[in-house]
Amino acid sequence: MGEFNKNYKMSPWQSIVKSAFSSLNLCLKPTASLMKYTTRQVGALNTLEYRLYLENEQGKVVSPFHDVPLYPEGSSGESQDGNIVNMFVEIPRWTCAKMEISKEEPMNPVKQDVKKGALRFVKNIFPFHGYPWNYGAIPQTWECPEHTDPSTGFKGDNDPIDAVEIGSKVLERGAVRKVKVLGTIALIDEGETDWKIVVIDVEDPLAGQLNDIEDVKSKCPGLLEATVRWFRDYKIPDGKPANEFAFNGEYKDSKFAMQVIKDTHEMWKGLVSGKIANNKGIALNNTGNVTIPEASAPAPATLPESVNNQVYI
Repeated sequence: MGEFNKNYKMSPWQSIVKSAFSSLNLCLKPTASLMKYTTRQVGALNTLEYRLYLENEQGKVVSPFHDVPLYPEGSSGESQDGNIVNMFVEIPRWTCAKMEISKEEPMNPVKQDVKKGALRFVKNIFPFHGYPWNYGAIPQTWECPEHTDPSTGFKGDNDPIDAVEIGSKVLERGAVRKVKVLGTIALIDEGETDWKIVVIDVEDPLAGQLNDIEDVKSKCPGLLEATVRWFRDYKIPDGKPANEFAFNGEYKDSKFAMQVIKDTHEMWKGLVSGKIANNKGIALNNTGNVTIPEASAPAPATLPESVNNQVYI
């Protein structure tokens, strides 16, 4: 063959073909999002009937609370991947609807929180619009309401541990993402411990530069302070007092956060095994042997105009 021509330029058609194959190659690569999960929507968004179920690759409905493993496949949480866990996305960034795993319903679908019979939306406290990060839960964890956290002095809030994903992308509701644990802050919400774990999607462009909470301070200036402000103030427009924090609002590092996750994972094990009493009616049927409605996704209901209003406090 002749000598390679360094000045050779591809034709427009060749460039298109190369781009297509490059995209195909990217699609075929296994990703950190654990592609085996899909979602099943039942009912229209922005209605009381809306539910979002999680399905595995066999099309079987599974629980994002109990069935999705804490650690991604191939990661024990103790090795070099010691700060890598799974996250289930409940609320995409910039949205206002207060979505959450329904602990009491079979298979724990996502639904919108309801207050006094009305769908709940967080207010847009200036300068924020909705949630300023992707928000969700870490599966197979549980903040036991009968256990007083020794580091905060308050009992748990009966929920899975919350995750605050600070990456650059807006993630989809119902996605299961592989995330890196960076640190945590302890919100005291109406007298209950409510840990917020700061994480970043391992596929995010910034993930390689963030390994602990100090990295977030240097690479994302202002983000941690804004997060404290948001959690402190977001209930004020609804007539409630500002939230408080343990440790005077100080963030704890990745090692501390991982210990919180491991401790609440052990509490979850006690819950599902029956060693800890299930006094709050949490649905533990995670076998899939329950009747789940067929998928239906009618057009979303019209949002109240007030959802997009800016609020000053």
